[in-house]
Amino acid sequence: MARAGRGPLRPQRPASTLRRGGGVSATVSIEGTGWTLKPRRGHVVRIAREELRWLLRHGLSRAAAVLMLILMLAATVAALDQRARADSARARAQASSDQAFLDQPDRHPHRVVHYGQFALRPLGPLAFFDFGVDAYTGHLIYLEGHRQNSANFGDARQSSLLLRFGQLSPAFVLQLLLPLLIVLLAHAAIARERAGGSLRLLRVQGVPLAQIVAGKLLAQSGVAATLSAPALIAVLTVASAHGRLLPAVLLCALYLLHALLWVLLALQISLLAPRPREALLAGLSLWAVLCVALPRIAADQLQRSQPLPTRVATDIGVQKALAAIGDSHNPNDPYFSAFRQQVLERYGVQRIEDLPVNYGGLVMLEGERLTSELFQQQMQALQTIEASQADALATLGWLSPLLALRPASMQLSGTDAGTHRAFLAQAEQHRFAFVQALNTLHAEEIKQVDDRAQKLSHDTWATLPRFEFVPPAPTLDAQVLRAAAVLLLWMLLLGIALHRLAARAEHAA
Repeated sequence: MARAGRGPLRPQRPASTLRRGGGVSATVSIEGTGWTLKPRRGHVVRIAREELRWLLRHGLSRAAAVLMLILMLAATVAALDQRARADSARARAQASSDQAFLDQPDRHPHRVVHYGQFALRPLGPLAFFDFGVDAYTGHLIYLEGHRQNSANFGDARQSSLLLRFGQLSPAFVLQLLLPLLIVLLAHAAIARERAGGSLRLLRVQGVPLAQIVAGKLLAQSGVAATLSAPALIAVLTVASAHGRLLPAVLLCALYLLHALLWVLLALQISLLAPRPREALLAGLSLWAVLCVALPRIAADQLQRSQPLPTRVATDIGVQKALAAIGDSHNPNDPYFSAFRQQVLERYGVQRIEDLPVNYGGLVMLEGERLTSELFQQQMQALQTIEASQADALATLGWLSPLLALRPASMQLSGTDAGTHRAFLAQAEQHRFAFVQALNTLHAEEIKQVDDRAQKLSHDTWATLPRFEFVPPAPTLDAQVLRAAAVLLLWMLLLGIALHRLAARAEHAA
């Protein structure tokens, strides 16, 4: 039997001082124990209050909670600073690149095609919360004629191997470390009452087990929400300043559901386990499976079943396809010989020298159109495989809440693969537009005779389009809805299971 003042629940004031309603004493006391309880209506709140007191008194729980709070604050502040510095550096690099392009001297337009431009992907306001795939995809593309380059300068390629151990983003803390702490704090919530004998004591006083569980759930949920608060408040504040409150609210809702889900899971384990030690072992095992093993195994299996071609294989395939089309720089190429005949017929002349435009510029226009179509086909093929992998991973999300939460978190933070694909598509669209604008100048402003010796004024470069990335607007799309459905389903099932377990234990007692 728990001793007064040292048991899981602290003894109350003398029964004569506790009253309900209009002052009629409604307490129940147990002789020799110091325990007093109001019947029914106040049980849940009181048990929740006593659970919080126990957590504060328990040294290990208090230290773990304080450490998590400090970690959450540090991760949020560091991520905000990192995001601000990275975005500022990218903005400066984009401005420097644009200025260098404008500072070119008088040149032939085709030399400017090969001089190219740089396109950098800016960070969204919520990128500090979830780093997503930003560190691995790269954020800079060199845009030039005849080629479609891939993004470079991902942080993972420039940093040490320490980056592979994970970045301390607020999302990382909430996705992996907070569930672990919830297990550590809640695993013994009921098991310790059972092992200490106070659970039997409470039930002898007429406190239903369902209310005991509800009180524990209320207390542990409050702790989880408090520990999540620094990151979620930062998300709402930053999003409000940038007019993006909807994705922030959705992010907060999903992460609170995820935390509540783990509280339900930990309490269910605590209800089933005979002692705290067994409950802790079961909780840690479940955390390892759902948060570490299953996501890793799922990603590896998808890569094996639906492999993406390597960069070398992709480049070789592109070069073979380009060689099959023809060489736009070779006027005797079979394809471009036929093209020449079509041009002569279109303008009603017999010789290239009689054309009112520069034939070399027309060849460049046609060659760029062909190669761009090929680049688009290659990109579509890669993105089809990536979309198939994402769909398969989303299906597995029903097995692990983390698998469902992670892609929705990245999507709402603007750091997912979809945002990167939008950047690639807009960069390619801009590359094609600016190269074709130069090729049009080549055809219309450069004379056929002595083509390479002619130049256009440097003022011309200011008339060419500049790259500006427009991120896709966050919406309540299928990915976010699927994550919400998965988390709600897990909560519903765990809530039903917890209620039935409590009812069964009540009946068996």
